[in-house]
Amino acid sequence: MSSSMLGDILLVDLTNRRISKRPYTRELANQYIGCRGYNAALLWEMVPKGTDPLGPDNVLIFGTGPLTGTSAPSSGRISVTTKSPSTHIYLKTNVGGAWGGEFRFAGYSYVIFTGKADQPVYLWINDDTVEIRDARHLWGKDVRQTEHILQQENNDSQLKVASIGQAGENLVMFAAIMCSNYNAAARGGAGAVMGSKNLKAIAVRGSRPVLVAEPTRFKELVDNSWELYHKQSGALNTHIYGTSGSVTAVNEMHILPTRNFQEGYFEDANKISGQALVDGGYLKRRVGCYSCPMSCHRYSEVKDGKYKGSYAGGPEYETFSALGSGCGVSDIEAIIRANELCDIYGLDTISTGSVIQWAMECHQRELDFDRDNLDLSWGNADAVLLLVEKIAFRQGLGNMLANGVKRASEEMGQKSEDWAIQAKGLEQSRVETRSAYSYALAFMVNPRGPDHLMTETLAEFGMSPEMLDVIEKATGDKKYATPYITEKRPEIVRWHEDVYALTDALGLCVFASTAQYYMTPKLMADLFSASVGIPCTEEQGMSLGKKIVTMERCFNTREGATREHDRLPKRLMTEPLKDVTDRPNINSLEVMGPLLDRYYAMHGWDVVTGRPTRSILDGFSLKSWADELEKLGYLPK
Repeated sequence: MSSSMLGDILLVDLTNRRISKRPYTRELANQYIGCRGYNAALLWEMVPKGTDPLGPDNVLIFGTGPLTGTSAPSSGRISVTTKSPSTHIYLKTNVGGAWGGEFRFAGYSYVIFTGKADQPVYLWINDDTVEIRDARHLWGKDVRQTEHILQQENNDSQLKVASIGQAGENLVMFAAIMCSNYNAAARGGAGAVMGSKNLKAIAVRGSRPVLVAEPTRFKELVDNSWELYHKQSGALNTHIYGTSGSVTAVNEMHILPTRNFQEGYFEDANKISGQALVDGGYLKRRVGCYSCPMSCHRYSEVKDGKYKGSYAGGPEYETFSALGSGCGVSDIEAIIRANELCDIYGLDTISTGSVIQWAMECHQRELDFDRDNLDLSWGNADAVLLLVEKIAFRQGLGNMLANGVKRASEEMGQKSEDWAIQAKGLEQSRVETRSAYSYALAFMVNPRGPDHLMTETLAEFGMSPEMLDVIEKATGDKKYATPYITEKRPEIVRWHEDVYALTDALGLCVFASTAQYYMTPKLMADLFSASVGIPCTEEQGMSLGKKIVTMERCFNTREGATREHDRLPKRLMTEPLKDVTDRPNINSLEVMGPLLDRYYAMHGWDVVTGRPTRSILDGFSLKSWADELEKLGYLPK
């Protein structure tokens, strides 16, 4: 089998303006699968301990999986990996849309950026033609403008563009990389890393199909995948309402984060939901990523009124919660506008909403700070919109907020760190972990910080037959499909994180494996085997998932991380929810400590430090990694 079936690796030295290529081999696929797995290996090899995330020695890696660009359903994903400016530790952020498929069509699987350009540039890829081009005329432009200009200049309306907006240029610590306007590699500040390298965009056009090793078997597996998808109990609802269709249900359970996680119930949740998008006429079409049957993305427009002309890809559940209930805002049109601003400036909506909520609570508590003459009362949509812009351009109060809630609270003082909803430097995503203990544990051990996009344990809610089956597979009994108990939570997290890592590494959307469940570990192993010609069982696929999780842990260990870093935001660990009395609702160390013990032991990591041991690293053929950790004094005795 030729290496072209797996695609080549592009190495782009921005400092010296040099481009080289090398093949992504079957041997590498056998060790790391692809995407998230090989990205983690590259980050370890290329980014030494203590590297400045915004310095030229950091690297920025775009990686696809062996299934990206194939006919496998939900196979349009890529992973972007770097050292995070938000957390100064490992960052993997994943994105869909059409960019990844186009990149594979051009014949590539990875592009690795090193160094820093002396002036703004963009990378042009058209099959075998790869060039570093001048982007001074694009600097200062937003994401929409950048894509439009590049498409016009190259006379190609189908050109796929990954770019940063003004937030990335201004090194906002939670700047996103936007793929074709609406799809964001958002969490952890990868857009700031791209901006620090003076890299404005990567424009891609490809014309070659992605080949597979066993076409007949692969087609049979793909056909089976589509059949399994259509049998899923939640498939239709996800298509009709998207992720935001869950807003009202989550609210009724009193787990919709509201007013900076002070409450779990928002009185106007029915006004800011997927159902409200449909009923209000804002939803204009449902959008699917490359080769995806779900089409869970939204395209929404505001036709009249104060925000006339606003349009955005969403809002998704996380955005409605972060910029809606979290800020006390119930104006759906204002949230669509806020979503639009985040898209065009290139901002993570979760972190943007989080820092604004924190500022609003500082106002609520009457702290002494410069409010830029803004009324920061809960529910003031105008203030939210102005702060989004101020953050992107680092103006006034926005300059402090652009550094993220951890640094902002350190600068503010006045005990404001007590309501800074972050851990490891990352703002928590919109899951109320005080009422979901698998999520709580998963958020604590997440290598990039507290969010759901490394280990999605939705099945613990047991709301569908598929969820019950997953919990039985992970724990041995369906009775553990309840989020309000601590029993078997480590087992649930361990199973889900392995599946999640395998899904990411293949270039598949994790909705397919951890929300709809039609993409089973066995089916993924079979698709991998048929696509690259490497025999792979379900057990081997899950083992590679375990290896990836340990590799990511190694990177953070080398940066000095220990068990003490596996924490949740202070509020969630010390304050119970105000409006919940019928169930446990706190993530205290007394509750979570034993779960961490069990989780580490299941990994084969040291329980005292949370660090990988030599035996587990040797078992994963990572002896050189163990040797390096030992030299640094970070390998458990």
